[in-house]
Amino acid sequence: MAGDDVPAGPVDPIFNRLLKDRIIWMGEEVKDDMANRICAQLLMLAAEDPKKDIWLYINSPGGSITAGMAIYDTMQLIEPDVATVGLGMCASMGQFLLSSGTKGKRYLTSHARVLMHQPSGGIGGTATDVRINAELIMDMKKTMSELTAEQTGHTVEEIYRDNEYDHWFTAQEALDYGFVDKLVTTPDTIGNNQQGE
Repeated sequence: MAGDDVPAGPVDPIFNRLLKDRIIWMGEEVKDDMANRICAQLLMLAAEDPKKDIWLYINSPGGSITAGMAIYDTMQLIEPDVATVGLGMCASMGQFLLSSGTKGKRYLTSHARVLMHQPSGGIGGTATDVRINAELIMDMKKTMSELTAEQTGHTVEEIYRDNEYDHWFTAQEALDYGFVDKLVTTPDTIGNNQQGE
C-alpha cells in the first residue's frame, strides 16, 4: 500500500495517511529536496495504479524554478491525471504547478490567492557570468510564459504583459484568468469527492 515504507513528507502520520489516499501535500517553498520527494511520490502512486487520479494540494510561496520544473515534468510523464487543489497561497512556482494540473481537474478554494510574476534570480560574478545567468533567466521566462499561455488559453504576449510585475489574483479572478477550472466551496465541488476516479 502507498506510504507504508516511504515518508510522505516530514515524517508525520498525517502526511503518510494522505499519501495512502493518493493525496500529495505541497505546503512549503519549492526546493530541491521537496521536489525530489514529490516526484518520487508521483512516480510511486502512478506505478501503484496508473488509472486512478493523484491529488496534489498546493499552499506554497513558490521557489526554485528548476525544482518546480522537475515536478512539472514528472506530472507530464506519468499516466494518471494529476488534479491540483490550491489553498491559502499559490505564488510564483506554486501558481505554475496549480495551473499544470490536468485540465478540468484544477481547483482553488474560495479564499485562496494566486500570484503570477516573471522568474527572478540573483546575478553576480564576472560580466560573462552575469550575461549567462541573464540569458538563462530570459529563457526560463519564455518557457514558463509559453506553458502558462497553453494552460490558461491566453496568448504568450498577454502572459508577458501580465507577469511583468507581481500580479495577485483573487480566487474568482484566477478562475476567470484560466489558472483553474473550478472554485471549491463545499466537499461536493471537488471532483467526485476524490473517490471513484
